[in-house]
Amino acid sequence: MATLLRYYTFSLVFTAICLALAIWYGWASTGTIAGTLSLLWIVIVLSILEVSLSFDNAVVNATVLREMDEVWQRRFLTWGILIAVFGMRIIFPIAIVSIAANIGPLDAVTLSLNQPEEYERIVSDAHLGIAGFGGAFLAMVGLTFFFDSDKDVHWIASIERAINRFSSVPAVEIGLVLLLVYGISTTLTGDEAITFLTAGILGLVTFIGVHALGAIIEQREARKRATGEIVRSGLGGFLYLEVLDSSFSFDGVIGAFALSNNMIVIALGLSVGAMFVRSMTIHLVRQGTLAQYRYLEHGAFWAIIILGVIMLLSAKVHIPETITGLIGAVLIGLSLWWSIRSNRREVTANSDELPNS
Repeated sequence: MATLLRYYTFSLVFTAICLALAIWYGWASTGTIAGTLSLLWIVIVLSILEVSLSFDNAVVNATVLREMDEVWQRRFLTWGILIAVFGMRIIFPIAIVSIAANIGPLDAVTLSLNQPEEYERIVSDAHLGIAGFGGAFLAMVGLTFFFDSDKDVHWIASIERAINRFSSVPAVEIGLVLLLVYGISTTLTGDEAITFLTAGILGLVTFIGVHALGAIIEQREARKRATGEIVRSGLGGFLYLEVLDSSFSFDGVIGAFALSNNMIVIALGLSVGAMFVRSMTIHLVRQGTLAQYRYLEHGAFWAIIILGVIMLLSAKVHIPETITGLIGAVLIGLSLWWSIRSNRREVTANSDELPNS
């Protein structure tokens, strides 16, 4: 218990600070106990929603981080998380409003505080492009994991083996995502279809570009190692994780407006979730949980595929964020349970093979 608490102490302290700020802001803005409690409750619900949506994010972060050297691990867990908290949860919605309404960032902040309904409307109007970009990027992340010719561990064996047979086909996952994006775009009207299709293609290009950068950096380091230099860089992985975390954040940021259109309330609630992503990521990396529970990352990547598809479909049909979070939690829970069951079976089989003394 003490070891577990060590990983989550900072997040718990940060949560307490955010809740205290919520109480202060609630009292300052409403002047009533009922209003303060109502605002505090929204912050708590947003925090829980963001944490529930973040399980798969933490697992995937840990999957990438374990391949990076410790220097870049620390950089992501410090600067990267700061970007996630302040960049995506605060600056990103303000940037959307600034661009969409053609106003300055300070005017966007003023708009969010004084005219929250108009602020919410502008951000919501940008949902189509966000859904196309984020959905395509996340779908690529999930499919790339399963279309891997080197993958030899399968959780949902019949499906994953069938997918794996096509892993030698070049760019098969890109083709699938393009077909999905195009199919959904045909259900939209003219301008909406173009916006969605463009955003989806940009999501694909971003995924390819980040991976290309990582490959270039790896090739450069391989040449340096061949000449005796030992230089390890995780820049490609860092950028990949930043884009990935941003894509994960899209649904939480947009979905938060279903509970509140107050920028401060949304920032407080979602920031708590982002900090718990950091704690869960550190826990998974430091404890070697992914190696111990072999199917855990499978559950996370299945959840990512479903999240990506849901984001793409949200261009046409709204699916509540609670359902998205529940699906992810169930898949990760099942993969964890399946891993534990598999480990127990191995222990039993090994003990049966030991000769009787």
